Amino acid sequence: MIFKFDNTYANELNGFYTAHQSAGAPAPKLIKVNNKLATQLGIDLNSLREEEQTAIFSGNHIPEGSKPLAQVYAGHQFGGFSQQLGDGRALLLGEVVDKNGLRFDIQLKGSGRTPYSRGGDGKSALGPVLREYIISEAMYALGIPSTRALAAVSTGETVMRSEPLPGGVFTRVAASHIRIGTFQYFAARQEIEHIKKLADYAINRHYSKIRETTKDDLSDSGSMYLSFLAEICDAQASLVAQWMCIGFIHGVMNTDNMTISGETIDYGPCSFMDHYAADTVYSSIDQQGRYAYHNQPSIAQWNLARLAEALLPLFGENTDQSIEKATEILDAFPQHYTQYWLAGMRKKLGLQTKQEDDLSLINDLMASLNNQQVDYTQLFRHLAKILQGEESLANELFNDATTFNLWVKRWQERLRQDELSLSESIKLMNHTNPIYIPRNHKVEEALEAAVTYDDYSKFEILIDTLSQPYHLQDGKEEYSQPAPKEFQATFKTFCGT
Repeated sequence: MIFKFDNTYANELNGFYTAHQSAGAPAPKLIKVNNKLATQLGIDLNSLREEEQTAIFSGNHIPEGSKPLAQVYAGHQFGGFSQQLGDGRALLLGEVVDKNGLRFDIQLKGSGRTPYSRGGDGKSALGPVLREYIISEAMYALGIPSTRALAAVSTGETVMRSEPLPGGVFTRVAASHIRIGTFQYFAARQEIEHIKKLADYAINRHYSKIRETTKDDLSDSGSMYLSFLAEICDAQASLVAQWMCIGFIHGVMNTDNMTISGETIDYGPCSFMDHYAADTVYSSIDQQGRYAYHNQPSIAQWNLARLAEALLPLFGENTDQSIEKATEILDAFPQHYTQYWLAGMRKKLGLQTKQEDDLSLINDLMASLNNQQVDYTQLFRHLAKILQGEESLANELFNDATTFNLWVKRWQERLRQDELSLSESIKLMNHTNPIYIPRNHKVEEALEAAVTYDDYSKFEILIDTLSQPYHLQDGKEEYSQPAPKEFQATFKTFCGT
């Protein structure tokens, strides 16, 4: 058996999905397989010929043990609530347990219409498939919780979007695909038993330690579910703080795109910030800037409030007390986020200890970048160079570095008060501030070559480069450079559905 499926979602949550089969692909071609990930998941791809792998990852062959299904969920999309969404172009093939005993979903994206397609064709264009492969694996290499890429396939058919495009199928690996919107679906239908069943399943799968810490609290039956909410809030606070530290902009933080597990999911109109600007938006569909870079923490808290509303019946019979307890958890989110963000930013500045003025120090650095067109990633990488006596690299990023240079003196004084030696600070910074990120122009360049000219060389080089983001690679200078100004001035990302 190639995939050792252990399908708890299909077996335990009847009514939470619709069993369905892939539409298949007329002339599939295997583009990329993540063999290292497959080995980690205990999937024996080496025993399969390429055509057999292609058949599986295109949806033309359902492997033994699979119970393909489309999950149902709801969601707030740009603030408006849709009572039924669901997997409109995705199928969960099943779950596998990796070598460390961790459970993962294996899902096909772009495999055809499902009962939740809402008039769509259920297919994916090849560009978004390759984009998700690039970004999800880059996020993993950067150390940020993320879904993973197992395979990418071209289907040999044309899909219609704003223009005819080649089709593709992406195989995604996730700790699970349970979303805030999954709970919202059953809450909107007032199916409390289903909410409880889903919460119990998610606790067992993702937060099993909660049962140990709450098992003796028999006086409050809702304590376990309040702890569940608190754990999810903490996971999301940590995740979004990591996004902000690295300069990542999700682009479509709808409640159906936030996982219970705390992984980054759905890489449609996402991007990495080029020059620093707090209000940066790249998504073509986010015309009001709802999901701008600086809004991401508050949007995460807003989404978590929607989760709390869905879980409210589980917190106890006294509604007022339940609201009060849930509100207390939600109100703690900004503090938890700030703690995670400060911890991340201290590392970026080579600091290990905590001081009361650190928040002011970091905020003043960000203020010094305003209206300076400073490349976010390069600046932080060049800070370590300043400690090695090379100030010019950072200064050259600024139109006017006067304010920044005053800040550098404060930072150097703060470093002298830290426990780390200068060499240790430099080492910490170089392990925290990447040289290579998925530069928007390099991603577009790779996608253009692949989709338009069937040339995957740039795609392969980009993936290889991004797999070691913190280490200097010979001959890869172009992958560390910001985009040309004319590209930055017009670049937008698109959903791709």
